[in-house]
Amino acid sequence: MSRSATRIASLVPSATELLFALGLGERVIAVTHECDHPERVAKLPRLTRSMIPAGLDPAEIDAAVRERVGAGKSLYALDAERLAGLEPDLIVTQQVCEVCAVSSDDVRAIAGDMPSRPEVLSLDPSRLGEVLDDAITLAAAAGEPAAGAELRADLEGRISAVRDATEKAEPKSVLALEWLDPPYAGGHWVPEMIAAAGGLDALGTNPGERSRELSWDEVGEARPDVVVVMPCGLYASEAEAEARRHMRRLAALGAERVVAVDAASSFSRPGPRLADGIELLGHLLHPELVPEPGMLEWRPLAVATR
Repeated sequence: MSRSATRIASLVPSATELLFALGLGERVIAVTHECDHPERVAKLPRLTRSMIPAGLDPAEIDAAVRERVGAGKSLYALDAERLAGLEPDLIVTQQVCEVCAVSSDDVRAIAGDMPSRPEVLSLDPSRLGEVLDDAITLAAAAGEPAAGAELRADLEGRISAVRDATEKAEPKSVLALEWLDPPYAGGHWVPEMIAAAGGLDALGTNPGERSRELSWDEVGEARPDVVVVMPCGLYASEAEAEARRHMRRLAALGAERVVAVDAASSFSRPGPRLADGIELLGHLLHPELVPEPGMLEWRPLAVATR
């Protein structure tokens, strides 16, 4: 970037969290309708809204998303007029997931017509290391490279502490379900989170691959030690409700533990709170080695004995 950014519009919840973790929250002038962390973002202008109707159940959400994506329609509406009026000098967006935020191509087209001529930075991590590197990329764009290096080192240190604590433990087989109706296997950085916590991905998903749709027969063949229900974008209470709707199928897997986690905070968003998710996974898989992290919701759902 050729200039330091002092007026930043964040169109990705993970980028919003990253900016505040970098100590740059005072430069954030607007966010998305989904940005909810930290609490201070509640007072900021909202630039987006979802085009998926509220009140749909998971199967209906999946169908609505498929329909709009298949028709080449956006899942989000961006208030371009409001964005232009705020005169940002940096807009942060993403392209890694068309379901997660406004398309970066659309943002670039809009930014090109704005009087402030803002830079557009697209953060598109697929691997855990790339998520950590985004701390450096975003901090550099804001003219604060030292803050990026410091945050990355802190997050890497926390992740390494879990990895070191579980290194000699017998790995637990983990089935990470990113959606339940239909079932999806957790992809992108999730397999690396499982590995860092002393686990093995029960479905053998390669790090960096997109989440993929499964049949319930495939899920049944996984035979995991631990099932982690992490519906993309949902919080612990919502994940628990979804898991209970499918409890018969989940219980039939014969896992030692079935838990619902706060995916929106610490698994779905590629931001600094992935470190929280790894600490939680470490505790869920090896409670004798990794203490339970504070202030992070999860719900035990079932215990079965093989």
